[in-house]
Amino acid sequence: MTTTIAVAGKGGTGKTTFSAMIIKYLINKGKGPILAIDADPSANLNMVLGVDLDYTIGGIREGMLEQVQSAQNVTGAARGSIGGGMSKHDYLDYEIHSSLIESDDFDLIAMGRSEGPGCYCAVNHNLREILDKLSHSYPYVVMDNEAGMEHLSRRTTEDVDHLFIISGPTQRGLAAAANIVELKDELQIKVKNTYFILNRVPGEIPPPLQERIDKLEVPFLGPIPADDNVMEFDFDGRPLLELGDDSPVYQAAASMLEKSLGL
Repeated sequence: MTTTIAVAGKGGTGKTTFSAMIIKYLINKGKGPILAIDADPSANLNMVLGVDLDYTIGGIREGMLEQVQSAQNVTGAARGSIGGGMSKHDYLDYEIHSSLIESDDFDLIAMGRSEGPGCYCAVNHNLREILDKLSHSYPYVVMDNEAGMEHLSRRTTEDVDHLFIISGPTQRGLAAAANIVELKDELQIKVKNTYFILNRVPGEIPPPLQERIDKLEVPFLGPIPADDNVMEFDFDGRPLLELGDDSPVYQAAASMLEKSLGL
């Protein structure tokens, strides 16, 4: 049985850092292998995990459409087939498995850029089938999403067991978090558990922010402290998986994950 964990938040709030802390926590608990899905178009989860990224699903999808259009030379060419007689499903399946970045404790796949012009309905249907089948091979799937949660809203994965909404200690970040809370209720996908986390807090939470947090109507797991050590890792390009277990950021994240995931 696969447990799917999603992280969402406004850009720059540290959701990718928290995604890395989830993966680090699961590895420490011996819960690998883990499938990490970078569902943010900016695609930088690989950097905090310390692996290179050469291919994205978006690039594969566009490449397939170009091949189909070249073979069929018609508008809406996604209804056609790949040159050489290969079906679209087989082509996508091969390319997706080839693009999977494998390591000892986790594998990574990146969704990449959004759709361009063209007909994507048939392509996305095949993508959903292949990605869902791939996900079922792992005990845990961790998805790093953008604020709009595009890949969740388009159902490129199945139901989410745990959704963590991340915000920085600003009113703008909390407004974005509130929008995500509303958006998740509109998705055609079931989110079983939702939590809110305030990231990069330099000290005590100011009362105006706490009042806004109390109105979110989702459980508040607490703050993650600001940590210059994490910034130094980012400056040096070091993967956050190498962050020490005694790091205040990891300690805070681990406490929250123990409470929410029951591990």
